[in-house]
Amino acid sequence: MQITISLSDQTLTLDSRAGRFVYPVSSAVNGAGERHGSGCTPRGRHLVRARFGTGLPAAAVFQGRRFTGERWTAELASAHPGRDWMLSRILWLGGLEPGRNQGGDVDSFRRFIYIHGTADSEPMGEPASHGCIRMRNADVIDLFERVPVATPVTIIEAPAARPTD
Repeated sequence: MQITISLSDQTLTLDSRAGRFVYPVSSAVNGAGERHGSGCTPRGRHLVRARFGTGLPAAAVFQGRRFTGERWTAELASAHPGRDWMLSRILWLGGLEPGRNQGGDVDSFRRFIYIHGTADSEPMGEPASHGCIRMRNADVIDLFERVPVATPVTIIEAPAARPTD
């Protein structure tokens, strides 16, 4: 099992025994980068280090990886303008490359880099996040059900490899 996220394609591809699943995503509006505070999406090899949201409803709202008891609605969003919504499920990534995305001021885990759901009104297929990988709620729930802790995740700038016939 392997996840590949292509920043140029704005896609997340899961290759597993059950097949290949491709989802649209939204990465950082600031582009690719590893530095703490950059608001960029880190590149390189990662692992899913932790999972949050098992059994919660779609559009469940998280703050600090904890369910707030709320479900996202347009009314809730209008009451909290500018909030970066983390919804439905969270997959917390940890870097595997010392000096690139692990340790010091480039540590993906300490930067709280997640794959998470977002409001379905947010754009997909274009960079718009603060560093995380955003997904549609139905897609992140589907991915979450397929992916255990320790699943490898590679974030690349190049287009994703296409299957050969």
